[in-house]
Amino acid sequence: MTCLNIAAYRFVTLTDLPALRERLHEAAASRGLKGTVLLAEEGINLFLAGEARAVRAWRALLCEDARFTDIEVKESHSDTQPFQRLKVKIKREIIRMDHPTLRPEAGRAPAVDAATLARWLDAGVDDSGRPVALLDTRNAFEVDHGAFAGAIDWRIDKFTEFPARLAEQVEALKDVTVVSYCTGGIRCEKAALLMRERGLAHVYQLDGGILKYFETVGQAHFHGGCFVFDEREVLDARLAPLTARADEPPGSSGASAPD
Repeated sequence: MTCLNIAAYRFVTLTDLPALRERLHEAAASRGLKGTVLLAEEGINLFLAGEARAVRAWRALLCEDARFTDIEVKESHSDTQPFQRLKVKIKREIIRMDHPTLRPEAGRAPAVDAATLARWLDAGVDDSGRPVALLDTRNAFEVDHGAFAGAIDWRIDKFTEFPARLAEQVEALKDVTVVSYCTGGIRCEKAALLMRERGLAHVYQLDGGILKYFETVGQAHFHGGCFVFDEREVLDARLAPLTARADEPPGSSGASAPD
């Protein structure tokens, strides 16, 4: 069975967590879906897979809630179910940084789209002539599978280490335009907000992360593949598993597990 995989997140205040968890879990379980849905007061982060009709029915139910009506969802396809079980959990943060005072819904950090970033990297500077520094916000083992050429890699083992590393390096970033990136967008969004809070004026997040960049631009300036947290493990620039045959069709969009 071909599976439809979906990934999405949204920073939005949620005050009905137990009831929301029960509703989303029942809707996913009754449709045979597997994956993870994380809920916190700051929002939702989800990665689900299953039969296409069932996945789209679950998504339609989610979007009936006004808080998620226009949530951006990434889709991809796989030949097998990439997740082993269904988990719908209430957490302190939808992506743990141990800095829960950040509220992205109060105002997102400026984002740069994939095509613009590729143009900046071709030129070596942004549109104002400022040097561009790419900052990888992923864990070290993810970076080892692939990264943007010349990106800053602080070799963190978990995202909670990011604030301390930033405190050590913030002065070195003041004279450049920093573009933070990650798999699908959630970590680099939180990271960019923290950098702005720490006084860096020229900070962007890569909109949609590596997967959106692959979908829009392809391989340019990126070496290797993108690690994802499911059984596909590493995706190439076609958004297909690196172990797939060259003649296999790529997925239509990327879906990763918890970013």
